[in-house]
Amino acid sequence: MSESHADLPVLDLLVVGAGPTGIAIGAEARRAGLGFLLVDRGPVAANLLGFPTYMRFFTTRDRLEVGGIPFTVPEDKPDRRQAITYYQSVVRAFDLPMALFEEVIEIRREESLFCVRSRRNEEDLSRWTRAVALATGYFHNPRRLGVHGEDQPWVSCRYLEPYAHFGRQVVVVGGGNSAAETALELWRNGVEVTLVHRGEALKQSIKYWLKPDADHRIEEGSIEAHFRSRVTGFGDHEVEIEGPGGKRQLPADAAYVLIGYTPDADLLRRCGVELDDESLVPECDAETCESNVPGLYLAGTLQAGRRTDKIFIDNSRDHGGKIVSHLQDRLRRGP
Repeated sequence: MSESHADLPVLDLLVVGAGPTGIAIGAEARRAGLGFLLVDRGPVAANLLGFPTYMRFFTTRDRLEVGGIPFTVPEDKPDRRQAITYYQSVVRAFDLPMALFEEVIEIRREESLFCVRSRRNEEDLSRWTRAVALATGYFHNPRRLGVHGEDQPWVSCRYLEPYAHFGRQVVVVGGGNSAAETALELWRNGVEVTLVHRGEALKQSIKYWLKPDADHRIEEGSIEAHFRSRVTGFGDHEVEIEGPGGKRQLPADAAYVLIGYTPDADLLRRCGVELDDESLVPECDAETCESNVPGLYLAGTLQAGRRTDKIFIDNSRDHGGKIVSHLQDRLRRGP
């Protein structure tokens, strides 16, 4: 091996990501008695911290449970704050070992082990492990329009709450759940909202209780909408668009580009994972979650590539059990 690990402990499993999926894997690893560690570039459940402050989940609380820990709240559909508290409680219940605010920069297979290099506070660290599970999701990597002016401070890919925009003009770009929910919340809190979407109408996949509300607000003119329109750039507090009526500029004190997310394909490729060029769906065994790289597992939304509407917390909770079960079999068989 190119780096000696004689003086370093060897983990059974290193999990990259401390969101709900990573926590679920950690809970299964603890039950199995494995030596493991969760590493995340941010805090626990960082993806949830980036959700809108008052967001409510589409999924019911029982479908968000991991590790057999009950999600006990009165509401059928929990909100963001309740979910953050719940996943933190699972971490405490299983006493999951974590290295937080530490970014993984390289995963390299060396004979029967993986060397995982990471960086924390300018310090480079190396760990050795028999297996790696990537559970990084995609929320940290929002899609961008690729137009001029997109990096201005008044243009953002993250929406939290409406109050700073009271009495002002805000443009929301997108036609899915995030865009519709944001436009409605802004409008209900005294904001003049304009929606821009390249499609013919709002997406049919929007939460069933949101879509009629958003459609009605657009039909009555409470929310101005420009469909079949694309953003061509951001000027001096104006959004430049082109649509059926030609080119025009929309005045804006703030703009939110809410057009979805993409997985970290570069990291997967550097690890040797094979991806479909168009969909970015990685090669992954559905029964074991193992990629084409032996011992390297992919969990959660990462398996869906660009198809971010296919895998969620509720239909990937079993990934942890699949990974740990397969890894246990591998460890029993030996290298």
